[in-house]
Amino acid sequence: MSTIIGPIQKLISIYANPVEYFLPLGLKQLALNGLIGKEIKLSYLNKIECIACHKSISKSYQQGYCFLCSQKLAQCDWCIIKPERCHYHLGSCREPEWGLTHCMIPHIVYLANTSGLKIGITRQNQVPTRWIDQGAIQALPIFKVASRRISGLVEIALAQFIADKTHWQKMLKNQTTLLNLQEEFNDLKPSISEALKPVYNQFGSDAILALAEPEHEARQYAISYPLLTYPEKIKALSFDKQAVISGKLCGIKGQYLILDTGVLNIRKFTGYHIEAGGI
Repeated sequence: MSTIIGPIQKLISIYANPVEYFLPLGLKQLALNGLIGKEIKLSYLNKIECIACHKSISKSYQQGYCFLCSQKLAQCDWCIIKPERCHYHLGSCREPEWGLTHCMIPHIVYLANTSGLKIGITRQNQVPTRWIDQGAIQALPIFKVASRRISGLVEIALAQFIADKTHWQKMLKNQTTLLNLQEEFNDLKPSISEALKPVYNQFGSDAILALAEPEHEARQYAISYPLLTYPEKIKALSFDKQAVISGKLCGIKGQYLILDTGVLNIRKFTGYHIEAGGI
């Protein structure tokens, strides 16, 4: 394994059986699937770079940004975490052009099986990447909506009776069972219809297209990950606590590298300069 140096970016995934993963370090990418079962070493070089303005920083905010960028960029606004609070329609978006291309576009509301059944949203062009990033083993699109704000309002309405969070430790341990997501949706349909009445009343029936219906026949996705073994205990590894993280790469799921020494959330350390190599 050759040595590669550069700032970490989130894992790149390709939907395959199993998912194919690549670790971007600067302008290069490290193919990870072929390293499973082998010893790897990731060394933090004591440098963090803002992923937006590329300035050197001592601390990152919101997974890779300097403080100034975290305060001024639309992609760091609070409405990214809580899309129902999107304020583009009020004319107060931090970056209207960015909001137009990222928020005022079709979004998918979906059911996924991560640590159990959950509801979630994503931009239509992020299917199925979003589900892979979450470590979902199954996913089913149930609605297509006109904007991010509407998707957030739909998610909030359905989160009254469907979980909207993933228990990441349970997801990594694979403590979940396969579900028939179409049947789950059918069982929940009366509750869903009732919960969405205020959203339909506000935006009209054309703003929400039901996908998990016979006339549309939404595809249920099955996702498998490159794994030798699942961890029995979860030990979170951090470059903030140790400069060198090494061990046998046992697998990859979501944005996590699963080593025999612990699990590393790659996305958490976006912008950290790393030297990656074998032992």
